[in-house]
Amino acid sequence: MSGRQHRETEIARRVRAKGLAAGRTSAQIADEIHESCTTQFGTTRIKAHRLSYGIALADVIEQVRALFERDKKPVPGIGETLLSAYESGLKRPGPEYLHYLCTVYRVEPAALGYDGPCICGHGHRMPALAGSGESGERAPVLPMERELVIHPMGPDPDAQEDENILRRTLLNLLNVDTSLAELDGPVLGACEGIRRRMDETLVSATVSAAMLDQWEEATYSFGRQYTTTAPLRLLCDVLLEFSAVRTALARRQPTDLAERLCRMAAQLSGLSGMILINLGDHRLARSFFRTGRTAADETGDRALRAWVCARESLVPLYFGDAREALHLAKKSRDLAGSTPCAAQAMAPVVEARALAMMSGADSKKEVVDQAKRALARARNAFSHMREEDQEDVAFGYTEKQLYFYQGDVLTKLGQTIEAEVVLDQALTKYEDHIVDQTLIRLDQAQCRLIDGDVKEAIAIGTKALRLVGDEYLTDFIVRPALALEQAIMSVNANAPGLEDYRAALRRSKTQVKGGGA
Repeated sequence: MSGRQHRETEIARRVRAKGLAAGRTSAQIADEIHESCTTQFGTTRIKAHRLSYGIALADVIEQVRALFERDKKPVPGIGETLLSAYESGLKRPGPEYLHYLCTVYRVEPAALGYDGPCICGHGHRMPALAGSGESGERAPVLPMERELVIHPMGPDPDAQEDENILRRTLLNLLNVDTSLAELDGPVLGACEGIRRRMDETLVSATVSAAMLDQWEEATYSFGRQYTTTAPLRLLCDVLLEFSAVRTALARRQPTDLAERLCRMAAQLSGLSGMILINLGDHRLARSFFRTGRTAADETGDRALRAWVCARESLVPLYFGDAREALHLAKKSRDLAGSTPCAAQAMAPVVEARALAMMSGADSKKEVVDQAKRALARARNAFSHMREEDQEDVAFGYTEKQLYFYQGDVLTKLGQTIEAEVVLDQALTKYEDHIVDQTLIRLDQAQCRLIDGDVKEAIAIGTKALRLVGDEYLTDFIVRPALALEQAIMSVNANAPGLEDYRAALRRSKTQVKGGGA
């Protein structure tokens, strides 16, 4: 013990002796020790309580361990070094340790210097009982075994309003024709507000394991719904869950729980970006992917970081900047490294598509060869992925996605014979996703146009647009459909059937009800 610590202990011992003689409680003595020592020695409130009992760090540790054993919990890893860090203010105890320290000292968290209620939701104070022992305090009575639950956080008015907007949107989608639903101003504002608060939480930042399990299950459930649920409806569900995860992250969490929450934040943020691509809002999609990157960086998981980056590369790919898509795809590949994961298969495909977009249907042989080598890397990476990742359309990469994007690359490269074979295979695999079915059919129409069959190209394109429901006819579909129209006009502006194609593309939202998967 240093001289400074010795003086602190001596002062605390004198204060404790006088307090016991005067019949004060340990909590009152702790306040006096804190007042006497904090200026000179920086004594924290939690340390003042230990000194008020006149016990060593080891005594507190043994009491905490005894309480864990009483509650039939595994022996905790708390030791003198960790408790000393709490007492010096270098670390803050997690909610479970704080609960047991409050139980040992029989006070509330505020008395130990920590804001907020204890997670048990019950009081820890033990009132004095005159004449019951030398100190005038009643004998320690251990509290009854309690279920550890999270005390709800105070309401955030802005967050509640954004969530209410999404809930009202969900109710409207249930009660009206979904083909009339649009991504309007209030919904966009709510999306941005929820995403921004998650950003603030991630850069500033306990929850039960059972709740974490439920959130993780919900996250993967949303991934499974990605191909079967109308995008605006799914976006509302995803963002309400995203907001709940943000609320949990707003409290400092133990490392293992914080990592799981950040993983869910990254996945939900990335999924929101994917949905917003389908809805045609590339600005907000990019913002969500950047939030997802921030969350993924907190986990240190290379595969997750690479997945978010690969998904983000689709924004410039679909909205006109092939060079940036190529850059992000290469960055994703570097992040993945040698880790077998979805991004290892996804990133080379994006590279191939970006190369095809930059070169066009009149691609030189070296560009075609380069793109095909990238596709070969993707197929090889896919073969080494885990089986569960090969079946996950949102957070993994499936065989049907590989077929679809391979067909799209070959179409853009002008390799129509190979492209049509692959696109036919892809179409049979996409029975449950009308958006991808439509994109595949538009690629098939492009192949026919490149081969000179304008009539068949128009017929395939018109059928594709008539099959898709209005709720899916977003900018994501309209862009390639307009590109096909322009390509047809460059060949024959008066081609038979072109007016029907234009009518299907520019139809009023009130003309066709429902549709889609």
